[in-house]
Amino acid sequence: MTKTLNETRATDGLNFFTTGDGVRIAYRIDGSASKPVLMLANSIATSMNMWDGQLAELSKHFRVLRYDYRGHGDSDTPAGPYSFDRLGRDVIELLDALHIDRVHFLGLSLGGVIGQWLGIYAPERIDRLILSNTSSYLGPAEQWEGLIASVLQPENLTELADMFMKNWFPSHMLESENALVTSFRKMVLATRAQGIAGSWAAIRDMDMRRTVALISSPTLVIAGQYDTVTLPSHGELIAETVPNAKLVILPAVHLSNVEYQAEFLSAVLEFLQSK
Repeated sequence: MTKTLNETRATDGLNFFTTGDGVRIAYRIDGSASKPVLMLANSIATSMNMWDGQLAELSKHFRVLRYDYRGHGDSDTPAGPYSFDRLGRDVIELLDALHIDRVHFLGLSLGGVIGQWLGIYAPERIDRLILSNTSSYLGPAEQWEGLIASVLQPENLTELADMFMKNWFPSHMLESENALVTSFRKMVLATRAQGIAGSWAAIRDMDMRRTVALISSPTLVIAGQYDTVTLPSHGELIAETVPNAKLVILPAVHLSNVEYQAEFLSAVLEFLQSK
């Protein structure tokens, strides 16, 4: 069931709407209503605050829509497992609630998989698509079963945060007292275990290696040269499979938007503003 604008609620600058299956999703909008809408989708185990560093620049050019996945940030945490069909429909229902027909969509990591789903199954809602540090397939399923079981053990949360930091940032940022790394560690520790487990289940069951060929939106793929989670080869495969996609490889690990912010923003704005 689609919710209308007057059914959304705002709390402390956040807005909320409720999905058709009864989950309250948090979102924010920044920038002038006269500008085109750019929707941002973040990595697993983070909140919409993952984009704080890029918001000032992006909101100069776009009306920026951010949201928290189910199980993340200020959104509700329903029982898992989740699926990309459900995570993708969360986006569609949010756009319907806001009466937004089409958006540019920028997704990183998990957000990039949601972007692929939208490009395949809801192309009429996507203008230009940016898929950053993401993959169409992260098998085999067995490795995810172990991770899901591990994250559901509360005593493993600190170890889990350490794993994410090593996967996301270069060693020189981890070795120093880096405020950015600290802020991302806090985001991981604040994410409910069921939210991470449910999302990992969606990744476990995902294989879009062939279906991304159906994406018709103009597409930019951004990969990290030193990314050990979504390897550069994963980005290259998406760019080779999506018709007429453009590929940019940055000398980054996983969070290209943070580690190489200037270069990331330059690539994003050049693509979105090109004729």
